[in-house]
Amino acid sequence: MPPPVKKTPAKTPSPVKRKPVAKKKAPAGTSWGWKIALVGLLLILLSPFYYGYILRFGSATWRWILDIGQDTKYRTYKSFNVRIPGGYTVHGIDVSSYQGKINWQKVKAMEEDGVQIKFAFIKATEGVLLSDPYFQRNWREAARAGITCGAYHFFLPQKSGLWQARFFLQTVKVEKGDLPMVVDVEKLYRTTPEKMRAQLTLFINQVESKTGVKPIIYTNISFYQDYLQGYFDEYPLWIAHYYQPQLNIGAKTNWQFWQHSDKARINGINQKVDMSIFRGDTVAFEKLLVK
Repeated sequence: MPPPVKKTPAKTPSPVKRKPVAKKKAPAGTSWGWKIALVGLLLILLSPFYYGYILRFGSATWRWILDIGQDTKYRTYKSFNVRIPGGYTVHGIDVSSYQGKINWQKVKAMEEDGVQIKFAFIKATEGVLLSDPYFQRNWREAARAGITCGAYHFFLPQKSGLWQARFFLQTVKVEKGDLPMVVDVEKLYRTTPEKMRAQLTLFINQVESKTGVKPIIYTNISFYQDYLQGYFDEYPLWIAHYYQPQLNIGAKTNWQFWQHSDKARINGINQKVDMSIFRGDTVAFEKLLVK
């Protein structure tokens, strides 16, 4: 018998080794890119300018909501606690000893929606004997705070207009950059209109001759219409007419200041305050000042 043929066992094929799929590498700088973006975002969120913008935006939106239904030319300013006529850029107050000791730095710093106190009329004298006990302090401290000042005299028509003017001029030393002097005439005090006008004429002529500047006449709208209209038209006027969106007076009337409220709240002052506006812009206001 032929020897048996040895059969070589068939080799089991080895599994094909596959090369691992190479991971795609991120482009250089991508990992740093998002980190830089994240840092930038954090810087924005933590920035006081960002929050200042957000607060301003939120404040403006809330102000718009509060003003819905209000006359945009005569709306309420919460911090001043009064409605203020729109369209005017120069705002001010007038004070006397009634307001007590005033922190003028706080008055100057107060601001809401662009409204700031830029001028102050300060009571100096009354009649021929009375000087306001707070005048000198107010006159000094208001100017030091950067507020433009003007002094006023409370006029008594039963007294000599000439002597009242002399007393006023003796008390107040007007300087360059001050507002013109003011005479406050509101009542007849049992005198006739003719006598009142005669004494007032003596007063304003004396002040004008000594200072070279026409004084401002302050009065309320009814007193002006009843007793002054047509007699002192060449003099600048400061008219009191409260709680109205506009001053109801002839367009040709030479009014320069309008006292629109007697109950404003001003930072640094513990009592209610009269608040006024100037008729023109800042350029016209500067032209009015004593040269």
